[in-house]
Amino acid sequence: MSRPRKKKGRPVSGWLVLDKPYRMGSTEAVSKIKWLFGAEKAGHAGTLDPLASGMLPLALGEATKTVPYVQDGAKVYRFTISWGEERTTDDLEGEVAKSSDQRPDKESILALLPKYTGIIMQVPPQFSAIKIAGERAYDMARDGETVDIPAREVEIARFDLIEIVDEDSAVFEIECGKGTYVRSLARDMGRDLGCYGYISSLRRTEVYPFTEEDMVTMEEIEEALAQVPMPEPEPREGDERPRSPKPGPDQWKFLDKLLLDTGAGLESLPQIIVSDDTAARIRSGNPAIVRGRDAPVEADEACAFSHGKLLAIGSIEAGMFRPKRVFAA
Repeated sequence: MSRPRKKKGRPVSGWLVLDKPYRMGSTEAVSKIKWLFGAEKAGHAGTLDPLASGMLPLALGEATKTVPYVQDGAKVYRFTISWGEERTTDDLEGEVAKSSDQRPDKESILALLPKYTGIIMQVPPQFSAIKIAGERAYDMARDGETVDIPAREVEIARFDLIEIVDEDSAVFEIECGKGTYVRSLARDMGRDLGCYGYISSLRRTEVYPFTEEDMVTMEEIEEALAQVPMPEPEPREGDERPRSPKPGPDQWKFLDKLLLDTGAGLESLPQIIVSDDTAARIRSGNPAIVRGRDAPVEADEACAFSHGKLLAIGSIEAGMFRPKRVFAA
């Protein structure tokens, strides 16, 4: 019988709300943070394009189980649309496909915004991760194919014009739901205004329930690492290449201070606080009576906390909490 594989990494859990730098990919960010924290598991709650900066919530350890609740949260983007060109990727990276000498005035832009507010139908960009017949749209587009992507329903709760920079560009901010493509907004608005447009800068500032105050920059991570000198890398036999020093326990104690609790992403769920005795029952997978004047009597999903730490996610039926997923202490 084969022995179970030894887990690589340490069982650290929590959320790191990264202020992702421009040009860093989401997968690259996950790998880097997982390596720095020495984590067993890591994931992100919603891809952010390499050409975009800003909030990328990263889940470590037990927090990966709560990723879907953050992915479904409202998001806020601030972005610049440059007028006069439509590009193959709908952003700076693509080639110019169409151009125009026309430029929109402020009144025309403001008059158009209601069309893109509320529940709208949107066609994702040709260069997107949407799967068509099992293939990623961006792979097909890179091969020169014109991809027929069906329109999808998305919701934009708020669409504000922030600033007219000059006649060639304007800054906007939106609050939107899951699956909204900002690049598609620039493309479609440019067509409606008769001048074409593409995204020239994009920053995500919020992913509910996290806010800008929660964000941690790479500079802050580097400052935490610098509190204690990094350990010397252990040489491998026959490997003459210099190896990067790897953080260890002395560095982790400073890095871990940057993490939010595993339950930080669950503000959308009803929350109950339980006693030690009740926590012991729930930890064993048993239902428990919900106590407290303001405690919910019914809830399809709710979360239980003990001593400020997430204990379990479950349902509440007739005043009884029934755990569905219990979290490690």
